[in-house]
Amino acid sequence: MPTITKKELEDYRKMCYDREHGRILTPDGLRFICEANGYDPEAIGKHMLEVLARIGLKEGKFNG
Repeated sequence: MPTITKKELEDYRKMCYDREHGRILTPDGLRFICEANGYDPEAIGKHMLEVLARIGLKEGKFNG
């Protein structure tokens, strides 16, 4: 029977935490974003960059 390392278990727990707190983009979430932006690649890209900037500012990773 295969076993996992402590690092793999830690990574799995982090992924579960992120999933439970809405930090993982699911296929349904991506589909929703695309539909909300009229399937326009520029609008989708702009939306994703704005979200990334908000996340980065919240976590203190970006200056502007």
